[in-house]
Amino acid sequence: MKKSDRKPELAQESGEPYENRIPMRYWAEDDIPGKKLLLKGTSSLSDAELLSIIIGTGISGDNSLDIAKYMLSSCGNNLTEFWKCSISDMQKTKGIGEKSALKIAAMFSLARRKNESDVIVRNKISRSQDAFDIFNSLMGDLPYEEFWLLLLNRANRVIKKVKISEGGISGTVVDPKKIFQICLEQHATSIILGHNHPSGTVTPSEADIKITKKIKDSGSLLDIAVLDHIIIGDNRFYSFADEGAM
Repeated sequence: MKKSDRKPELAQESGEPYENRIPMRYWAEDDIPGKKLLLKGTSSLSDAELLSIIIGTGISGDNSLDIAKYMLSSCGNNLTEFWKCSISDMQKTKGIGEKSALKIAAMFSLARRKNESDVIVRNKISRSQDAFDIFNSLMGDLPYEEFWLLLLNRANRVIKKVKISEGGISGTVVDPKKIFQICLEQHATSIILGHNHPSGTVTPSEADIKITKKIKDSGSLLDIAVLDHIIIGDNRFYSFADEGAM
């Protein structure tokens, strides 16, 4: 049988037992994700097909495309949710070992760094959306909380981005003394606070409100303005400044 004679069906669609399915090496070239990418470009591939290329090889009875489809379906075929998967989460999928999970995690990190680089090109902060874009590139897809700081000069340009702390899914500890020590070392004239809510809600908690006031009051004593506190979740944000809560 020639490679192009028959397009294979997925087991879950065809009901065929695994041993009756056609291995990927017998597929038509334009059906194999890697070959399809070379022939037609990345825009012609589905999310699962792109992921299958990263996974590489499958396991007995299951090819890499099957595995990729299963991984994405377990996250509701939502890339934002998939991006939150840890290495251990990925390894819960049959056919994903440590090597494949590490490759996917590395891909996540490269994409995040690329987004961060794109944002920093526009590193003057003139509105809350600018700060959100930076914070979202840093921690928008994380399954746990992180607290970050943007240090600004007098022209409201970003001097430095600093991670202050990280915690669990429900909170992280923030030390104002550490924040202002960094500000003084970097000669920042103003700062913007930011942290994520892995739950997706962007409504500030009582703890968020209290720490914002505490940091703002401390900044006033040192003549370092706290311009805003941005809470991010599921590509949305809450700005204390926009809401008149600063």
